Amino acid sequence: MAVIGKDILKASSLLEQGKLVAIPTETVYGLAANALDTTAVAGIFRAKNRPTFDPLIIHTYSIEKAKEYVTEFPTELEKLAKAYWPGPLTLLLPKKNVIPDLVTSGLFDVAIRIPNHPLTLELLQQLKFPLAAPSANPFGYVSPTKPEHVNKQLGNEVDYILDGGACEVGIESTIVGMENGKVCVYRLGGLTIDQIENVIGKIELKINSSDNPTSPGQLHSHYAPMKKLVIGNVEELLKQYENAGVLSFGDKSYEVYTYELSRTADLTEAAANLFAGLRALDESKVEIIITEYLPAIGLGIAINDRLTRAAAEK
Repeated sequence: MAVIGKDILKASSLLEQGKLVAIPTETVYGLAANALDTTAVAGIFRAKNRPTFDPLIIHTYSIEKAKEYVTEFPTELEKLAKAYWPGPLTLLLPKKNVIPDLVTSGLFDVAIRIPNHPLTLELLQQLKFPLAAPSANPFGYVSPTKPEHVNKQLGNEVDYILDGGACEVGIESTIVGMENGKVCVYRLGGLTIDQIENVIGKIELKINSSDNPTSPGQLHSHYAPMKKLVIGNVEELLKQYENAGVLSFGDKSYEVYTYELSRTADLTEAAANLFAGLRALDESKVEIIITEYLPAIGLGIAINDRLTRAAAEK
């Protein structure tokens, strides 16, 4: 198992050596390596058993630094960056050649963001390179929101886990880019559509479920527990399945093992608890996980996207 600690100098030293370090962000924990070092990046894919056709997100600490890795930064996307960086926003921008093709899975755009976590921001400021950092979990499985989650899943693959506590947002960043002069959202996440449109006006949704993704987070089956997840009317589903557990939302009671996302029906709280809830049910004695879609407003839209992908046939 990996050592868990708050030693930024140790994390920095390991990353400079091409090692893997799990880092905290406001969204989920990331499995980080030097994004400019192809060998180090290959270590991420190997540790996660992640297919190389699924691109990675790189992390840095300022807009000015981000511009060093891209050939263009459209005005609309820079407005979003100024409004929401650091934060759960990832931008797709045309990459410079300094970014290895392995990071972008051969695509011309690189996904880039500034995470909103004090430890990781301090770490990034000490490094001379950005960090490639997908979620620190085996490919396709539930994302980690605590350092202990990382250790359970990848403790033998990672050289150090930087302990930043529990992630506040709890679901991955929203991914935004441009097509034909229009701003497009490619992955729903911790930044809502309303928040984006408040800054730049109407956007287009390009939320694909694909086995040939054009940005991170578009795979048909993803964020999934090992046990079967079924979405629908919880009361009716409990009549159909024996030994089931419930991932619940709101003030509801069931006579089976239940993990409450938010008893007060708070979508922000539910997002923060989503992956921890799926993990808890997956590690329990239940055989089936039952849940329902949340209200399709604000963060509920992103939560429902994660549930749909988690329930998809593998």
